[in-house]
Formats: sequence, C-alpha cells, structure tokens
Amino acid sequence: MLLKLTLILSLAGPALPALLAQEPTACEVTRPTASFSISHVEASPDLSLDPQSAVWKNAKSALMVKDCSRTLGYPDLKTEIRGFWTDTDLYLLFVCPYRSLNLFQPSQNGQPRRGLWDRDVVEMFLGDDWDNIRHYREFEIAPTADWIDLAIDLDQRGQNRSWRSGWKTTARIDEQAKIWYAACQIPLKSVSEKAVKPGTRWRANLYRIDGDGPDAQRRFMCWQPTCVVNRDPNHVPENFGTLIFGK
Repeated sequence: MLLKLTLILSLAGPALPALLAQEPTACEVTRPTASFSISHVEASPDLSLDPQSAVWKNAKSALMVKDCSRTLGYPDLKTEIRGFWTDTDLYLLFVCPYRSLNLFQPSQNGQPRRGLWDRDVVEMFLGDDWDNIRHYREFEIAPTADWIDLAIDLDQRGQNRSWRSGWKTTARIDEQAKIWYAACQIPLKSVSEKAVKPGTRWRANLYRIDGDGPDAQRRFMCWQPTCVVNRDPNHVPENFGTLIFGK
C-alpha cells in the first residue's frame, strides 16, 4: 500500500497541489446577510402546491443554490422559495428539483417525524428575538409530507419536543419532472407574541438537505450560507438572514 501511494504521489508530481486545491474551501459570510421581503395578502387562501396557481403566482421569491459551508453550488438542484403573509399566517412554498429521493417509508403525516433531517427535507428556522438569537422555531417538511416543528433554545437543552405550532403542511412529488414541492401555513403567533406589521423583521434561514448516505456525502444547502465546518451548519443563528414583512 505504501509503495502504491508513493507511486501515485510521484506521478502526480507538481500537479498534486492543484488537485488538492480543487476541494471546495469554507465560505465566508458577508454582511449584511441575505434578506427576503414578502408581501401582505388580505385573504387567507387554502394551501396549493402549484406555483402557477393564483395563490403563488404573484408571490415574492428567493433562490437557494449554495452549500451551507463551502464555496460550492448545486445549480441542478436550484430551489425556489415563494412567500407571502396574511394577518395571521406566513405562507411558504418550496420548489425542489431532485436527482433521486431519500425518504422515510411509509409516510407518517399524522404526527411529527423525529429525525426527519436524516432524509430529504426542507427546513425553516424563524425567530423574532434579536437580543437572544439562540431562541427560535424550526419547521421541516419532507417530499412525503412528513413534518416536524420544534421550539429551539440553544441555551436550554436545545429542543422542546412537546411544543406544537399548529401549522398546516402539504407536499407532493412530480416523478416525471423530477421536482418535489412543499408548502406550509405557519401561524405568526407560533413564532412571535408581538404583532406582525409591515416593516417587521424576523431572523431567518432556509435550508434543504438532499441525497443518500452519511452526512458527509449529502448536500446541505442554505439560503444564507452559515459557513461553519466540522459542526451542524444549520443551527448558526449569528449567521442567519432576515425575513422582512412588506406591505
């Protein structure tokens, strides 16, 4: 084995540094971090998974294509997020092209699915506390419409597993187009006790976890890359972006 490795290094010669340099490096967070401004809608429509429906056609959108931690993008998995808000709820739609699907089977839509993050999933981290940024809510939806919602406090054991937000979720898979969709209706009061009005800002980040195998082989995508390595790239509130409630 040592002889074989020596031969490989010898053949690589001066090209070895260039080969090593191709490994994506950790990204750097630039400030201000990303912001997503969504519009207010008077009615409270039923959830739809059709981006061309009246519910979503005029909604503001954002894109997620970058790796959470590294200077790396996934253009074939470019994920569109559409959003708007009403007097009572935040609505979000995810449009997720995929290569293959990694799912829990059978689905379990009637109750929260622990460990949902170990399969394909989209995630929303939302918090209104700009003083204690380590306190926020976590929402997840899988292509099968499996879901989980969690109250996060990184200073107090991390998760409140008994907390429920009262949100509504739905999802579907278009196997022919190789796209899966997830939509949700999140009660504003589940995130904030303060009244939400035009100009309100929440700390936020949006994520997608994709692919088979152990975490080292899976794709961790962030709307606002957190740029941390060797630890969970999602729970990094100091590097969240901002969700802006517009008019």
